[in-house]
Amino acid sequence: MLQTGARVFWWIGPIIVLIVIPVLDWVVGEDGTNPRDEDYELLSNDRYYRWCTYLFLPVQLIGLLIACYMWAGHELSTLDKLGLAATLGFVSGIGINAAHELGHRVEHAERWLAKVALAQSFYGHFFVEHNRGHHVRVATPEDPASGRLGETLWEFLPRSVFGSFRSAIALERERLQRKGLRWWSVQNHILQAWSMSVLLFGTMIAIFGWTVLPWLILQAVIGASLLETVNYIEHYGLLRARRPNGKYARCSPRDSWNSDRLVTNIFLFHLQRHSDHHANPGRRYQTLRSSMQAPQLPAGYATMILFAAVPPLWRAIMDHRVLEHYDGDVTRANIHPRKRRRLLEMYGTVATLAGTQSNSAQSKSGPSSSAQSNSAESHLAEPDVPESGAA
Repeated sequence: MLQTGARVFWWIGPIIVLIVIPVLDWVVGEDGTNPRDEDYELLSNDRYYRWCTYLFLPVQLIGLLIACYMWAGHELSTLDKLGLAATLGFVSGIGINAAHELGHRVEHAERWLAKVALAQSFYGHFFVEHNRGHHVRVATPEDPASGRLGETLWEFLPRSVFGSFRSAIALERERLQRKGLRWWSVQNHILQAWSMSVLLFGTMIAIFGWTVLPWLILQAVIGASLLETVNYIEHYGLLRARRPNGKYARCSPRDSWNSDRLVTNIFLFHLQRHSDHHANPGRRYQTLRSSMQAPQLPAGYATMILFAAVPPLWRAIMDHRVLEHYDGDVTRANIHPRKRRRLLEMYGTVATLAGTQSNSAQSKSGPSSSAQSNSAESHLAEPDVPESGAA
């Protein structure tokens, strides 16, 4: 901005994420390579990749400091300040992704750094809900962060935001009670993370004045919305199989949408190899693999965010892919309850045929462990990793 005088550069965050990266994804294409098994330990322990996540934090916080200085001044118009807030919001959203990577680690220091990364977005409860809630309930009707077939992004956002918040509170209260601790304990992970946000926002207000508070709130809302939009994309319409005992089967690569677009993967620490992340949540991002079993998105996350913002376009692109993933049987998908009747009527002929063929096959081979249900009754599989390892 200083070099060119072009005020459009205050909007550089959304320009890069929503325009430049989708174009580069299209030009560069997919990665298509997986780490070799024999290189796994070496790659996992390579500290270069850890420093890639560590160093995002000072970049993020220095950017916020500069932005607060600009918001507090009189050099920028309101429109310019909006652009700067949008840019910081996108940085904040990517910061949540860095926190996501750090929060999955067993190392104590990295888990604390995850809370620091979440401070800018004031979304510290994500540390609890994602690890102990989403990873247990993913791709089931019980998970607020899993998008349902027929559900628009704008319906999903409030459901996920408030549902995840309530879930995080309940999960952390249960954990503290098991340890014999009260809610107002220094060991409360949510209060620890929120305290960092209060400290960060309070410091910015103390230095630059109350005039920066609306902009701090706006960038935090944008960052959290970016995260939740990605949540919507990652599991839209997908439903885990049930075991014969009624519990959901362990999460498999088939339960997450995958994308191997190289450029977005670089920016998001391989988050798009999401199927392997859920199937093996202990893996560090540089060791994640593409899976032939995983359903594939037609584009990278950056492009899919644009599609998701326009519900008719999103449904035209994604609904038939959900059906194809389940061999035309819509009853096997995670259906939005209010749209269930209409979707069953719309796809009923194909679904009935596929269901008949499936029942015929089951009668020959015995009970199938892939029987599924959209019931709200909670029959969840056990977490794949212990609590101390951040599921």
